[in-house]
Amino acid sequence: MIVPAYNEAENIGRVIEEWYPVLERCSSDPDSRLIIIDDGSTDDTSKIARGYIQNYDRLEVISRKNSGHGASIYYGYGYAIEHGADYVFQTDSDGQTSASEFEGFWNERNDNDVIIGDRYNRGDGVARRFVSRSLRLVIRVIFGVRACDINTPFRLMSRQALTDALAYLPEGYNLTNVALTAVFASMAEGKLGEDKRIRLKYLPITFKPRQGGTNSINIIKIIKLGIKAIRELGDIRKKMSV
Repeated sequence: MIVPAYNEAENIGRVIEEWYPVLERCSSDPDSRLIIIDDGSTDDTSKIARGYIQNYDRLEVISRKNSGHGASIYYGYGYAIEHGADYVFQTDSDGQTSASEFEGFWNERNDNDVIIGDRYNRGDGVARRFVSRSLRLVIRVIFGVRACDINTPFRLMSRQALTDALAYLPEGYNLTNVALTAVFASMAEGKLGEDKRIRLKYLPITFKPRQGGTNSINIIKIIKLGIKAIRELGDIRKKMSV
């Protein structure tokens, strides 16, 4: 379980307390981990998270220089693969997702290579919903694929599917989950060849309002990232054609 965090002192303890029991319940493997990727937080996020390690032996906290949400996710995925994860799950540290919905995804893992949450009732505001819809259209135009919810922070991926998809992304990419969804959809439709075809499924999830603190990215920053992303997504699409 990969959980990026930046200045989430108000939420990180609650998130750990909610997700750690799910990890223990769903996986008896002592090597399974709940990994908090602290993205250079300037508050007590890291200190609070590390305070749980003594009692939560499968919790790991990694602190890195601030590089952005997407880059933290990219790092976390690579770290999980490098350390032998069979499945990788990602969610965020703002408390907007529900740990109670994870088992529905876990129970589908043998029949699907990638399972992505579809936020049917979002509580994060009109602006972010607009950005997600816009990026979904961009993905449709650039990659020629349809995707339900392209940047959901609630996704379960098999090691092989994630490894194959990450190969098309530049290291430290800012919109990791957006690009991965585009690649996964392309793989599911056989656009990258039968040897990379995957079984992709979307499952509905609830998406609550942020449970505490403030968003680190405002709408202006999101728009700037989006403009840059269009060019970079085009580069990824070209790489897929090689």
